[in-house]
Amino acid sequence: MKNAMVWGSSGAIGSAIINQLNREGWTTIGLSREASKSLPVAKLEFKVNFEDMQNLEETSYLISQEVDEVKFWVYAGGDIMYEKVADMTPGNWQSVVDANLNNVFSAVHYSLPLLAESAHMFIIGAVSERLRLPGLAAYAASKAGLEAFVETLAKEERKKRVTIVRPGAVTTPFWDKVPLNLPKDAASAEKIAGKIYEAFLSEHKGKLDLV
Repeated sequence: MKNAMVWGSSGAIGSAIINQLNREGWTTIGLSREASKSLPVAKLEFKVNFEDMQNLEETSYLISQEVDEVKFWVYAGGDIMYEKVADMTPGNWQSVVDANLNNVFSAVHYSLPLLAESAHMFIIGAVSERLRLPGLAAYAASKAGLEAFVETLAKEERKKRVTIVRPGAVTTPFWDKVPLNLPKDAASAEKIAGKIYEAFLSEHKGKLDLV
């Protein structure tokens, strides 16, 4: 069986990946903080709470009872906030870092027992060096840290293919949270999903720049 797991499946990129995989005949497992907004939805859906490690462990167990090993794995969650360091509360800083970095660790940690030895793992990052702008300190720092995490993970899980996806501007609700204009050449979430699937078929690993 072709089993795929997508964390952040209710977001624009996550749901686009689910739709792509459904069309390709995969058994899709969607995990998100809220019910999926996309149609068609994942064939198996789970609501997760990153603040509750027991919930994540139980969810991992439930998935293990439903499917055999997972061969295609994606973390597509994340968040952004526009606040300068002088104005940002520690809570807001932590929220962004959690969404873009700490929650990735949790998702990977509780997923690894479910993954095939040769599974392909995709983690959505960003071209962080272009995002070191006023008001984006938390986002840029967490995405830069994510790249270090993924590089280290790849060295630990050498039999797996690990890819960090670095898209440019993507048409998602993220842009509603920042006082920046959406570039005219912004890619659709569907285009990003297609490129990720192409990378799976070509057995890509390392950085995947989609700019």
